[in-house]
Amino acid sequence: MRITNLQELETLIQQAKAAQEVYATYSQTQVDAIFKQAALAANAARIPLAKLAVEETGMGVIEDKVIKNHFASEYIYNKYKQEKTCGVIEDDKTYGIQKIAEPVGVIAGIVPVTNPTSTTVFKALITLKTRNAIIFSPHPRAKQSTAAAAKIVLDAAVAAGAPEHLIGWIDEPTVELSQALMQHPDIKLILATGGPGMVKAAYSSGHPSLGVGAGNTPAVIDATADIQTAVSSILLSKTFDNGMICASEQSVIVVDAVYEQVKQEFIARGAYFLSPDEQTQVGQVLLQNGHLNPAIVGQSVAKIAQLAGIGLVCLEDQGQQRQTGERLNPLPCTLPKVLIAEVEQIGPNEPFSYEKLSPVLAMYRASQFHDAVEKAGQLVAFGGQGHTAVLYIDPAHLDDIAYFKHAVKTARVLINTPSSQGAIGDLYNFKLDPSLTLGCGTWGGNTVSENVTPHHLLNIKTVSERQENMLWFRVPPKIYFKYGCLPAALRDLVGKQRAFIVTDQPLFDLGLVNKVTTVLDEMGIKHDVFHEVEPDPTLSNVNKGLELLKSYQPDVIIAIGGGSPMDAAKVMWLMYEHPEVEFEGLATRFMDIRKRVYELPPLGQKAIMVAIPTTSGTGSEVTPFAVVTDDRAGIKYPLADYALTPNMAIVDPELVLHMPKKLTAYGGIDALTHALESYVSVLATEFTEGLALEAIGLLFQYLPRAYHQGANDPKAREKVHYAATIAGMAFANAFLGVCHSMAHKLGSTFHVPHGLANALMISHVIRYNATDVPFKQAIFPQYKYPHAKERYAQIADYLKLGGDTPEAKVERLVEAIEALKQQLEIPGTIKETLPDDAQAFYSKVEHMAEQAFDDQCTGANPRYPLIQDLKELYTLAYLGCRLESATYYRTEEPGAKNEIELLPVG
Repeated sequence: MRITNLQELETLIQQAKAAQEVYATYSQTQVDAIFKQAALAANAARIPLAKLAVEETGMGVIEDKVIKNHFASEYIYNKYKQEKTCGVIEDDKTYGIQKIAEPVGVIAGIVPVTNPTSTTVFKALITLKTRNAIIFSPHPRAKQSTAAAAKIVLDAAVAAGAPEHLIGWIDEPTVELSQALMQHPDIKLILATGGPGMVKAAYSSGHPSLGVGAGNTPAVIDATADIQTAVSSILLSKTFDNGMICASEQSVIVVDAVYEQVKQEFIARGAYFLSPDEQTQVGQVLLQNGHLNPAIVGQSVAKIAQLAGIGLVCLEDQGQQRQTGERLNPLPCTLPKVLIAEVEQIGPNEPFSYEKLSPVLAMYRASQFHDAVEKAGQLVAFGGQGHTAVLYIDPAHLDDIAYFKHAVKTARVLINTPSSQGAIGDLYNFKLDPSLTLGCGTWGGNTVSENVTPHHLLNIKTVSERQENMLWFRVPPKIYFKYGCLPAALRDLVGKQRAFIVTDQPLFDLGLVNKVTTVLDEMGIKHDVFHEVEPDPTLSNVNKGLELLKSYQPDVIIAIGGGSPMDAAKVMWLMYEHPEVEFEGLATRFMDIRKRVYELPPLGQKAIMVAIPTTSGTGSEVTPFAVVTDDRAGIKYPLADYALTPNMAIVDPELVLHMPKKLTAYGGIDALTHALESYVSVLATEFTEGLALEAIGLLFQYLPRAYHQGANDPKAREKVHYAATIAGMAFANAFLGVCHSMAHKLGSTFHVPHGLANALMISHVIRYNATDVPFKQAIFPQYKYPHAKERYAQIADYLKLGGDTPEAKVERLVEAIEALKQQLEIPGTIKETLPDDAQAFYSKVEHMAEQAFDDQCTGANPRYPLIQDLKELYTLAYLGCRLESATYYRTEEPGAKNEIELLPVG
């Protein structure tokens, strides 16, 4: 059936659609057999198809079109014969990822007059490879050759088992039929190769389109280039099919130092340089109404000279003055390969700076390399954005090559390569995909910036299984513990030369540092001490110690003290080893510590770090965390990266024997909060759960005794000290939650000690988290469903608190925590802690809630909070958790009024 009108086109589209639906069920084996037979048939017809194309269009060279047809069949088949395009094309069972290739459907193929047969063969073959159907809209001047090429591929495919009507074409193409094809609702993709108008129409059709942009390829010849190779390559490319491949060179830019040498090489190789008069006459026929003159496209040098009225052009007359058509040399005429015009301007006033698609070149002189690259960029911007650019240069000049490839805005940057053959791929570089549709990216107004291949004609389904990705458990390589173990543990530093000790003034004054320095002296290790770490250290404080550390150049850093000296020492350690690290990057938030944007380099190249806690609470001796306050912004940052984990921790209970009562209470509750939050964290694992429970049990049993008896109960001191480190190992790997997020901001805003801030928030956070229907749930694959209530109930069972239901057990746990706080004489409310600051508190609640939401600890909380939730938790904590207070539960609908249900504690 011939397709000559809209009704016939509709019939063809429906036939193609039905055929494609059948073909979509074919296996990869069936498709590959059809693909092979179609390619063989097209290859066998390469000569008659080439002759037909030249005869019909009057363009190009038969022998070169044979090569293009050969490329479109043999090279395309060879490259893609093994490519999976049907069904499962990738299956990674380890990571649970499967990719499935599906056809897109019926494709509209727009075919240009310049390459009708090779383009048709190429598009038909990649359509067959991908189980699609295609209908071609030929150029009116190439309708017969296009239809002939399509029919050869179709007949071979059907003979090999493909459904009929899988490939179709418009026999009498018109603008109306082309537009109707492209805009038809059953067309799923347009492969548009042709003039700018047709490509623009494809993109305006309302369907996905793979179009190409205009080419205006510049070729830069650097002073270091192999001139013979450069000139030969350019002539090989520019003369191929009379310069009709869109990637062919349109201009040559030569560095001044070798300009004359390059010119003579062109002349020696058969190029003809136009005289000024000839240049004017040829320039007048290059364009028509400001656009490329179709009459010159794909024509020979002789035909273009005739059209320009300059008569017979012979190499023997090169450089001689002659009248139009006059022969000055009586010898036989040798026709030039190309015509070259030496020009200076780039733009609409210079015809030779346009894309010419014929054996005509512009040649520019550049003062030096960067000027040449600048001119190349101007030519690309004027008429060939996104297409192709070429550089001829000594391959050893890597800096200049890098400059060129970054400067030009083209999708293909070819080095020492003829562009016509190089850009279509697989000839001069086997890794460049072979294609006769060359995308130009957004520079050229295209959706792709690469050579179009079969994978562009596929819909890829990605099947992603829920996977519990690899987890981790990381603690210091060495943890020494037992009463009085410090001297023995320090001897592990044998061989070290210089130690830098970081501590605070009170510990220094108490002489605790002497326990370390005495052992170092015995071992012959030199040492210096920075004892000015402030409570809640600031960046300024850290930098002060860092200056001393850098001047001392130690090979071991020893942090002795509570959380503040250890946190400060960790940051100093990092900045000492890697001064290029910026604090802003270090404080960057992350959702998963393994995937953070800012990656810290490993530490330990200059010095190792030893952490010796003299308080029982922070667990910093075994964690990858440090808390530092940015005194410029007034924000306390919890920093996290496993690079910050100390190399050695020495947990000696003797050092905490005489801890003050208040510090004992606050540190103990901080450790308890570490254990509680890590147990219900979305990152909790079997490796952390036992540690958390053990720490909770030890703290409930021994913390009151340590608080009231102090040094008189060394066993209680020892157990609480161990509990803090054990809880540290748990939360170092399971992380924390919003109690810590809120405590960080409460502490930095009102200078509330960290342990006290946790104590004021923890009961409210437990009640907030203990729901099976949170409005928002934390995002982490290991956390399969909300079960924080169950987890808190497990803690209550571990502590033997009783309760018949999970809800009752959670309340028993809250009661036990509140009772423990009372034993430790900890205030019950923020209001008691800040008795005179009610107005200040409420004025800052909103800001604290926002900052807490953005805290690093928030992401691991089992219930992902809204900022309003945190604000209300702060308000509840301000009023307190007493018998008369209410438990807060958020109504599980956005925008609903929060309800307060009175649940007495106890």
